Formats: sequence, C-alpha cells, structure tokens
Amino acid sequence: MFEGPDYPKSITEELFESWLEEGRSSKISYQFLLIVWNVYDENYNPVYVESREEITKYEHYPEAKGSEALIAVYDLYSESRIPLA
Repeated sequence: MFEGPDYPKSITEELFESWLEEGRSSKISYQFLLIVWNVYDENYNPVYVESREEITKYEHYPEAKGSEALIAVYDLYSESRIPLA
C-alpha cells in the first residue's frame, strides 16, 4: 500500500491490519486511523482520532510539521478509506 515515487516504502497488509486492531481495541473510543508519512524516518506511522473534526487538524499537517505528511484516513470499523479534502 502507498508505494510510489513520493513514498518509497509500502505498508504490508499485516501491519495495516495490526494498526486497525490496535485502534479498535484501545480503551479510548477511536473512530479513525490516520496514516502519516515521516520524511526523516522514511516510515509510516499510525495516528488515531475520535472524530471527523480531529481529522481537520491533520489535513494541513505538512505545513504544521515539515517532516510529516498525512497520507490517508480510514474508518476503524468499516475499514473504508475516507477521502481527504
């Protein structure tokens, strides 16, 4: 997943599934998984949020944190991808 010229690494299906499970099993009632690319580490990191409103904080993530970029958002329960604005 996500392999391309801007993001030279891909995410394995197993890793992606583990991130979904981690978010669903948290005591905090997370609803969404955000996948963030770290330029320096050249790695993807999961970020969990509880509401759609919190996603908007990350939509301009590249400007807020020059070394990280929001790549994708998924609903933890339906596993569907949420389009970025």
